Amino acid sequence: MWLTRVISNKPKIDNNKALVFDEKALTTCFCRKARRKEKEGTDSSSSGDSKLYLEATVLERKLPEMDMRILVDLPAGLDYNEWLASHTMALFDHVNLVYGTVSEFCTASICPDMTGPGQKTYLWFDEKGKKTKVAAPQYIDYVMTFIQKTISDENIFPTKYANEFPSSFESIVRKIVRLLFHVVAHLYAAHFKEVVMLGLHSHLNLTFAHLTALHHRFSLIDPKETEILKDLEVALHLSGECAEAAANNNDKLEDTEKSDECRTQSTEDTSGDNKS
Repeated sequence: MWLTRVISNKPKIDNNKALVFDEKALTTCFCRKARRKEKEGTDSSSSGDSKLYLEATVLERKLPEMDMRILVDLPAGLDYNEWLASHTMALFDHVNLVYGTVSEFCTASICPDMTGPGQKTYLWFDEKGKKTKVAAPQYIDYVMTFIQKTISDENIFPTKYANEFPSSFESIVRKIVRLLFHVVAHLYAAHFKEVVMLGLHSHLNLTFAHLTALHHRFSLIDPKETEILKDLEVALHLSGECAEAAANNNDKLEDTEKSDECRTQSTEDTSGDNKS
């Protein structure tokens, strides 16, 4: 039932090859802003203060010529929920892929808190609404487990003919996209150095650009949450794309509402959504 996944050219990593990193060259690349503390247990989120991801040498993104507005714009006559499902699946795959490559550097001792840039701390809200402070790897495990379970649920992400999306589908997507944003924020704040070492920064930048464009097109995340990576949005020249998309957002959504009854379901109350 879903569309073909939006981005299919995932980075290929040869697990049979030993990866050898030149620490001195990497330090020079970052203008000596990235010296990792050797002591195990040091909170690596402190490296986020230097914002290595804003260095000119790492601002490339995979498929730089791609206009993200076109990527996320809802084609005429296409089901709104179907479109959101396709993009949500693609984003989950790519965030999961990038995090998986650096997960060995994200441990409870290195990342005792789930942080984003500027020492932003995310708390996990369980099914009963209880908030808990957990280490970053535990938080991300909760996120990925929740998303995997959700997208595998036929009652939420239907794949069989005649099965309908639930009326709360958009609110569920909002939660998923927001949680993926938290993971992306942590990658930039705490593990961007490792991402660069693996040569995956252009893929992470493209994933961020995709998530940002989707958010701006359909207003999926509270702007207060995305503010922490606003500087990266500007550095990657996404602001112009997003501003124009936002300017056209109301008109296009109005057209969609007239042609697709599913769009009316997206106004369901989202008060039950976990917020971190």
